[in-house]
Amino acid sequence: MTDNVINEKSEVIMHFDLKLEDGSAADSTRLANKPAKLVMGDGSLTPNFEACLLGLTKGDKKAFTLAPEDAFGHSNPDSIHHMERSRFSSELKLEEGMIVAFAQPNGAEVPGIVRSIAGDSVTVDFNHPLAGQTVIFDVEIVDVINSAEQA
Repeated sequence: MTDNVINEKSEVIMHFDLKLEDGSAADSTRLANKPAKLVMGDGSLTPNFEACLLGLTKGDKKAFTLAPEDAFGHSNPDSIHHMERSRFSSELKLEEGMIVAFAQPNGAEVPGIVRSIAGDSVTVDFNHPLAGQTVIFDVEIVDVINSAEQA
Protein backbone atom coordinates (compact mmCIF):
# COMPACT_ATOMS: atom_id res chain seq x y z
CA MET A 1 0.00 0.00 0.00
CA THR A 2 1.68 3.19 -1.16
CA ASP A 3 -1.00 5.61 0.14
CA ASN A 4 0.85 6.23 3.41
CA VAL A 5 4.38 6.52 2.01
CA ILE A 6 5.88 10.01 2.11
CA ASN A 7 6.73 11.35 -1.34
CA GLU A 8 7.77 14.79 -2.69
CA LYS A 9 4.18 16.14 -2.51
CA SER A 10 2.80 14.43 0.62
CA GLU A 11 1.12 16.27 3.44
CA VAL A 12 2.82 15.05 6.60
CA ILE A 13 1.69 15.29 10.22
CA MET A 14 4.53 14.41 12.57
CA HIS A 15 6.03 14.86 15.96
CA PHE A 16 9.68 15.77 15.99
CA ASP A 17 12.45 16.45 18.44
CA LEU A 18 15.49 18.40 17.38
CA LYS A 19 18.41 17.65 19.67
CA LEU A 20 22.06 18.59 19.83
CA GLU A 21 24.81 15.98 20.01
CA ASP A 22 24.98 16.36 23.80
CA GLY A 23 21.31 15.31 23.98
CA SER A 24 19.96 18.75 24.88
CA ALA A 25 16.66 19.64 23.24
CA ALA A 26 16.66 22.45 20.69
CA ASP A 27 13.01 22.17 19.61
CA SER A 28 10.15 19.72 20.04
CA THR A 29 6.50 19.41 19.06
CA ARG A 30 5.96 17.04 21.98
CA LEU A 31 6.19 19.76 24.65
CA ALA A 32 2.86 21.26 23.58
CA ASN A 33 1.71 17.85 22.26
CA LYS A 34 0.93 19.59 18.98
CA PRO A 35 2.32 17.75 15.94
CA ALA A 36 3.77 19.71 13.04
CA LYS A 37 1.92 19.69 9.74
CA LEU A 38 3.69 20.39 6.48
CA VAL A 39 3.45 19.77 2.79
CA MET A 40 6.64 18.35 1.32
CA GLY A 41 8.35 20.99 -0.82
CA ASP A 42 6.56 23.95 0.80
CA GLY A 43 9.77 25.34 2.29
CA SER A 44 8.90 24.50 5.92
CA LEU A 45 11.91 22.20 6.04
CA THR A 46 15.21 22.38 4.22
CA PRO A 47 15.71 19.85 1.40
CA ASN A 48 18.04 17.82 3.63
CA PHE A 49 15.43 17.52 6.38
CA GLU A 50 12.78 16.60 3.78
CA ALA A 51 15.08 13.95 2.31
CA CYS A 52 15.08 12.24 5.72
CA LEU A 53 11.29 11.88 5.55
CA LEU A 54 10.98 10.44 2.02
CA GLY A 55 9.84 6.83 2.07
CA LEU A 56 8.70 6.86 5.70
CA THR A 57 5.14 5.75 6.45
CA LYS A 58 2.47 6.45 9.04
CA GLY A 59 3.61 5.15 12.44
CA ASP A 60 7.34 5.18 11.59
CA LYS A 61 9.76 6.48 14.23
CA LYS A 62 13.28 7.29 13.12
CA ALA A 63 16.22 9.47 14.15
CA PHE A 64 18.60 11.14 11.70
CA THR A 65 21.91 12.79 12.56
CA LEU A 66 22.65 15.78 10.33
CA ALA A 67 26.02 17.50 10.10
CA PRO A 68 25.99 21.34 10.19
CA GLU A 69 26.21 21.60 6.38
CA ASP A 70 23.11 19.37 6.08
CA ALA A 71 21.14 21.13 8.81
CA PHE A 72 21.48 24.87 9.53
CA GLY A 73 24.85 25.51 7.90
CA HIS A 74 28.09 26.63 9.43
CA SER A 75 28.41 29.86 11.37
CA ASN A 76 29.28 32.70 8.99
CA PRO A 77 31.58 35.37 10.46
CA ASP A 78 30.05 37.91 8.03
CA SER A 79 26.76 37.49 9.87
CA ILE A 80 28.20 38.79 13.13
CA HIS A 81 27.91 42.57 13.44
CA HIS A 82 29.20 45.14 15.91
CA MET A 83 26.59 47.83 16.47
CA GLU A 84 26.43 51.05 18.44
CA ARG A 85 24.36 50.83 21.64
CA SER A 86 22.47 53.93 20.42
CA ARG A 87 20.83 51.80 17.67
CA PHE A 88 18.79 50.03 20.36
CA SER A 89 15.88 51.50 22.32
CA SER A 90 17.06 53.07 25.57
CA GLU A 91 14.29 51.15 27.39
CA LEU A 92 15.66 47.84 26.15
CA LYS A 93 17.80 46.13 28.80
CA LEU A 94 20.33 44.34 26.61
CA GLU A 95 21.72 41.05 27.91
CA GLU A 96 24.01 38.46 26.37
CA GLY A 97 22.02 35.64 24.81
CA MET A 98 18.85 37.63 24.25
CA ILE A 99 17.24 37.60 20.82
CA VAL A 100 16.36 40.95 19.27
CA ALA A 101 14.29 41.44 16.11
CA PHE A 102 15.68 43.88 13.55
CA ALA A 103 13.48 45.46 10.89
CA GLN A 104 14.74 45.10 7.33
CA PRO A 105 14.23 47.78 4.66
CA ASN A 106 11.50 45.60 3.10
CA GLY A 107 9.60 45.48 6.41
CA ALA A 108 10.54 41.90 7.26
CA GLU A 109 12.15 41.20 10.60
CA VAL A 110 15.29 39.17 11.16
CA PRO A 111 16.33 37.87 14.61
CA GLY A 112 19.79 38.44 16.01
CA ILE A 113 21.39 37.06 19.17
CA VAL A 114 23.26 39.48 21.41
CA ARG A 115 26.65 37.80 21.90
CA SER A 116 28.45 40.49 23.89
CA ILE A 117 28.16 44.04 25.18
CA ALA A 118 31.26 46.17 25.73
CA GLY A 119 30.64 49.81 26.57
CA ASP A 120 28.79 51.32 23.61
CA SER A 121 29.46 48.33 21.33
CA VAL A 122 26.98 45.47 21.01
CA THR A 123 27.93 42.31 19.10
CA VAL A 124 24.94 40.74 17.35
CA ASP A 125 25.00 37.34 15.64
CA PHE A 126 22.54 36.91 12.76
CA ASN A 127 23.46 33.25 12.13
CA HIS A 128 20.74 30.69 12.80
CA PRO A 129 21.00 29.74 16.52
CA LEU A 130 21.81 26.16 15.49
CA ALA A 131 24.39 27.09 12.83
CA GLY A 132 27.55 25.06 13.22
CA GLN A 133 25.78 22.37 15.23
CA THR A 134 25.30 18.70 14.39
CA VAL A 135 21.63 17.99 15.10
CA ILE A 136 19.58 14.86 15.67
CA PHE A 137 16.22 15.00 13.91
CA ASP A 138 13.99 12.48 15.71
CA VAL A 139 10.62 12.00 13.99
CA GLU A 140 7.41 10.09 14.55
CA ILE A 141 5.08 10.10 11.55
CA VAL A 142 1.50 10.60 12.80
CA ASP A 143 -0.16 10.64 9.38
CA VAL A 144 0.62 10.87 5.68
CA ILE A 145 -1.94 12.30 3.27
CA ASN A 146 -1.43 11.75 -0.43
CA SER A 147 -4.02 13.07 -2.85
CA ALA A 148 -5.51 10.60 -5.34
CA GLU A 149 -3.57 12.00 -8.29
CA GLN A 150 -0.25 11.46 -6.48
CA ALA A 151 -0.73 7.80 -5.61
